[in-house]
Amino acid sequence: MAVAGLLLAASAPSFGQESGGPTPDPTTTPTPDPTAVPLDGGASLLAAAGIGFGIRKLRARFRR
Repeated sequence: MAVAGLLLAASAPSFGQESGGPTPDPTTTPTPDPTAVPLDGGASLLAAAGIGFGIRKLRARFRR
């Protein structure tokens, strides 16, 4: 119990510190992340291909 209290007391000053970074200006728009990838077009094409493949397999199964 004493060890937990000591660790808690030792870590308390770290919670009171500021972030140290600059504050963002709310009037400017943020620049997008350069590694951001739009998944809308690719994901919908992949889903359409999967649905088409599934329909093809179901038709082949019922033709037998």
